[in-house]
Amino acid sequence: MDEINVISKTQKSLRERLQQIGDAILAGGVDNMEKYKYLVGQAHAIQLTLQDISNLLKPKEQQDEQGKIIESRNGSNKN
Repeated sequence: MDEINVISKTQKSLRERLQQIGDAILAGGVDNMEKYKYLVGQAHAIQLTLQDISNLLKPKEQQDEQGKIIESRNGSNKN
C-alpha cells in the first residue's frame, strides 16, 4: 500500500469518526456534560488533524539558506 492510499484511508476514517460524534451529539446520545465535553474535544482534535494532513499535502515553495525561493508550485525558479 502506498503512502497516498494510507493517507486517504486515514482521512476517511477520521471523517467517519467525526460524523459519528456529530450524530451522537445531535441524536441526544450525550447524557451528561462530561461526555459532551469529551466528544467536543475529540471532534476538535479530529478537525485539527484533518487540517494538518491537508496542509501537509499542499505543494509548498522551497527556500534556500538565504530565504530565496528555489522552486515554486509550477516548477519555475523565482529570484
